[in-house]
Amino acid sequence: MHFMFVGDSMTVGCAGDYTWRYRMWQHLETAFGGPYEIVGPRSRLYDALADAPTSEAYADPGFPDGARRHLAGWGEGWQHMAPLIGPAVRSCGADVLLVSLGLIDLGFYTSAEGTAANVRRFIAEARAARPGIRMVLLPVIPNVRARDDAPFAQQVELFNELLAKAVADLSTPASPILLAARPEAYDIDRDTYDGTHPNASGEHRLAGEFAAVLHQAWGLGGPYRPRQDT
Repeated sequence: MHFMFVGDSMTVGCAGDYTWRYRMWQHLETAFGGPYEIVGPRSRLYDALADAPTSEAYADPGFPDGARRHLAGWGEGWQHMAPLIGPAVRSCGADVLLVSLGLIDLGFYTSAEGTAANVRRFIAEARAARPGIRMVLLPVIPNVRARDDAPFAQQVELFNELLAKAVADLSTPASPILLAARPEAYDIDRDTYDGTHPNASGEHRLAGEFAAVLHQAWGLGGPYRPRQDT
């Protein structure tokens, strides 16, 4: 089974991060009962000094090269990934997409309605490339901006409602789509290092939510048990 991580800056990570992708790889290594592969056209982290995805400096240098693959980008959202997902799925043979997108769209590019339209485009493009593909979509987790910017907070809330509607409208038995929940007890003061991007505890919470959905809905893997050594 081929898993692909799709996301924005919270998923690609910055130089020196572990990333929730790393936490998910650890989970799959211990809990997934069959052969699997992490796939994607990219593998690097964002480098703030270069302002580009050029870093290979993961917090754990033992993170295998093959498991570092992804389709995620700093500053990229649904509107950027919609035209990329078809070619990526086709070339990598992805079976399951684990997607965390939307915050950057709402913050800089599109309204809730426009972002939801890009979600539907993304789903259509992924299915055109691989009709039986499965997807797990994570709602937008409000960041520090939502505390002081009420219109932005309202856009986040509206988008999450539209995202749930898209999942309900578009999920099919042949190509199921699941909506993950916001990670339980996620707190931007405790689980991020800047009010947006996850620190170690936030990474575990994000990975844990994806793992829970895979296990409970599709019987893939087991309960998430975070390692305590990182």
